[in-house]
Parts: sequence; structure tokens; C-alpha cells
Amino acid sequence: MAASNVLGIIYSNAYDSLLGELTSVRTMGSVPFAGRYRLIDFVLSSMVNSGIGKVGVSTKANYQSLMDHLGSGKPWDLSRKRDGITFLPPFSGEKYENRLNALEAMLPYISKSTNEYVLMADCNVVCNLDYTEIIDGHIKSGADITIAYKRGIAPKLSHVMSLEMTEDSRITSVKIGEAGDKACDYSLNIIVMSRVLLERLLRSAVVMGLKNFEFDIIAANVNALNIRGHKIDEYAKVIDSLQSYYDISMELLSGEYRELFNAENPVYTKVRDDMPAIYGICSKATNSLIADGCTIKGTVENSILFRGVYVAEGAVVRNAIVMQDSYISANAKVNCAILDKNVVIKPNKELSGAETYPIYIGKDITV
Repeated sequence: MAASNVLGIIYSNAYDSLLGELTSVRTMGSVPFAGRYRLIDFVLSSMVNSGIGKVGVSTKANYQSLMDHLGSGKPWDLSRKRDGITFLPPFSGEKYENRLNALEAMLPYISKSTNEYVLMADCNVVCNLDYTEIIDGHIKSGADITIAYKRGIAPKLSHVMSLEMTEDSRITSVKIGEAGDKACDYSLNIIVMSRVLLERLLRSAVVMGLKNFEFDIIAANVNALNIRGHKIDEYAKVIDSLQSYYDISMELLSGEYRELFNAENPVYTKVRDDMPAIYGICSKATNSLIADGCTIKGTVENSILFRGVYVAEGAVVRNAIVMQDSYISANAKVNCAILDKNVVIKPNKELSGAETYPIYIGKDITV
């Protein structure tokens, strides 16, 4: 199926509160990840690679960084006279309270679309998926709604949907809330349905004063609608806390990134032209992702360094995530930490957390 008949909707602020430290000045979608990307790059690139050419990005607060990153959508080939990318901020400055509230505010945008189907996704899922498989499966099965899910321990999200299904993947029960530590089939919040059905459900929700998408749209219609699951076996990780952000980032150093980044389905991002990383004579770098524009004169081990990071002579960075343009001074030591953009660690300072409790240093802070 040509996914050009699909309208993509991305929730850029979903679950911001789970990463309060990182999202105090930005949306979940613009959180830096993997040395040069933002979290929205993965869902947006998956849509573009699947042929979706019209994408609405829902925003509610702190979205200046996101707008600067996405711009006109040119890196994703979404800078177009027709369709392309559209920002959907709150009307008259009113902030969206939840997912259903955001969709209701998008009704004029959705109604004006001529696309037959709608695919909705969050930014806190790190994956590189072929959405055409989900869309084709949705059409072939005759489902009213299709929900992409994964088998495993559900993320610690207040509105995570745990699914029970028949052998032919028809969902018979939806439980909402933390699912505990037992393996289950949990939703990745990648949902496909027809545009007409979505409009009808939203207009009904407005009239009835409904408040919650998971409870009032999905769970409430399990028996009334044909809702099916689509299992995702590919790499897909859900960020539900600062700890999970750190853990998933560190997993990339083990080689799992090979599933995430591939030539057939590239992950696009805003281009920042910079010189290659420079390594000093006495520098040492092992098992790390080091972006362009970095200068390494000290030691870097098991770490992720974003563009423009400077590691001075005698400095040691281990098991850390160091974001753009941060400066690690001479003989400083950083271990098990997340440093936001433009952080400065002064000479001879030592900053150490633990793998189960990484230290976070906010943007523009000097230690």
C-alpha cells in the first residue's frame, strides 16, 4: 500500500514529566540522543521512510528548541508546497492537558486532510520501523484500529496499555496502568485507524466530555470495534525515566545500534556541518560514540559525546553522556553522569554517579 494515503501525527510532549530534568527547557521530542539526533528524528524518519508525506506535530510547551530543530522539514524531505510538516500548538495559548485534549484541538487539521488513514505515534519510543507493514496489516485484517505492541516488561507509564488478544490478534481486553514486573503485551502507542473513524470518535468525545484517550477511546470500545494488535519484533525501546534514557543510550555502545541505524532506512536529522573529531597525541578513546566537532585530549571510555565536546588533557570521561558544546577541563573526572548542553566541569573536579543512579547536570551549568 502507498503510505502517501496516511496522515502522520506525532505527540512531541507525551510523557515530558518522566524526564523532568531533560524536558524542563525542551519537549520530549527534542531531547538529544545518540550523539547527534533528537528523539523525534526516529519516529519522523520512520514515517518518511514509509512514504508518509504529511505529518502534524502536536506541541504544547517548551517547543522553541523543537521548532529550531525541525525547521521547514527539509532534512526529512518535508519542505513542500503541499502536505509536508505542520506544527500544531495549543489554540489561543491553552495547553493540552492530555492526548485526547490534543487530538480534539487538532480536529480542524485532521478534517481538512484528504488522507484515508491516520498513524499516531509518540517520541519516547526509540525505534526504526517500517510503518507500511503496520498499515498494510491494518487494511488486510479489516480492523477498525490497529495498535503496535511489544512483548516484555511494560514501561513504567501511568497510562501504558497492556493487551490481551485472541490467536488472530484481536484485542479482547485492555488494562491501563503500570503492569508490574511480569512480561506482557504492551502498547507502543503506535496506532492506526481511518481518518473518518478518528473524527467520529473525537466529535463524540467532545459532546460527551470524555477526558482520556486510553480509557475512553480504546478500552471503552474493545467490544464495539474491531481492535487488533500488530507485534513488533524489531528493536524498540521505550523511555520512561531518566534512568531508562541513560540505560538505552548505553546499550547503543554494546552494538544494538546496528538495528537502529541502517542504510536502507536512514535516520535523518538536522545537519550541522562541522570538522571531524580531533584526537590529541596522548588521547585515548575506547568503546564510545564521538560526534563531529569534538576535541579529545584526555581519556574517553564507554561514553557518548555530542558535537563540539572538549575533553582536556588529563581529563577522564567514563560511562557518561555529554551533550553538545560541553567542556571537561584538565584533570577533571566524570563517571556515570549525564551532562546537558554547554556544561563546564572545572579543572581537577570529580563528578561520579553510579550505573543505577547517574548524576544529571543541567544546561549551561558550571561545576
